[in-house]
Amino acid sequence: MRIHGFHHLYQHRLQLSTRPFAARGAKIDRCPYCRVDKKTCLCADQPDITTDVAVLLILSENEVFKPSNTGRLIADTVKETFVYQWNRTQPDPSMLALLNDPAYYPVLVFPAEHEEDQARTIKPNSVVQSGKKPLLIFLDGSWREAKKIFRKSSYLADLPMISVHPTVLSEYMMRKSDNEQHLATAEVACLVLDAVGEHWGAQVLHAWFEAFKESYMRGKSRSAYSSARPALQRYRDTLSQHGITSQESNK
Repeated sequence: MRIHGFHHLYQHRLQLSTRPFAARGAKIDRCPYCRVDKKTCLCADQPDITTDVAVLLILSENEVFKPSNTGRLIADTVKETFVYQWNRTQPDPSMLALLNDPAYYPVLVFPAEHEEDQARTIKPNSVVQSGKKPLLIFLDGSWREAKKIFRKSSYLADLPMISVHPTVLSEYMMRKSDNEQHLATAEVACLVLDAVGEHWGAQVLHAWFEAFKESYMRGKSRSAYSSARPALQRYRDTLSQHGITSQESNK
């Protein structure tokens, strides 16, 4: 299993914490990496694919602690993923340096709700035609938290935007927004990856998201444990179609 930026931030925040974060399902014995019940641990099935994009995840205050978080699934799939904790007054200098790195084309993924936002909105193919590696920026948190990050981060104010307006309702069962069209972060990433031409990455991330959802919900279930995991098998089948076999399916 590959240890990535999301895992590092999680461990860093744990070291700074003075008390446990009481998330829903706190009594479940969770894997510290994939954050599902250890009986349904997914770590051996973590994607190992190559993509031609980079991702920047900016997390709200306690998002890294929430086992239902899906931003980590993006970091599982896109190897060049950078993960930072949001800070309104003291943004991480290395994150600011990344945003100014000439090797990348940074673009913020966020719904354009106002006229000034729409003026910044670009078509996804503009990212591909830039000649630089796309750096897709996702604000990872609740809808209210993401809007706060969007409005109060001056370093994001002049970046071009890809505005996602889903045509289907969210499939995410664990953390429902008041607005059913507010997608989970991984669901948004699937749409954007596909829009910028990363069709394989989008396909793998979607299948991985479904496998995570299945394992997460089974850990919460009080019914008898079943070894059947159809979503995980579909994910493995998706990989096998491209000649990729997970460690777990080799057992």
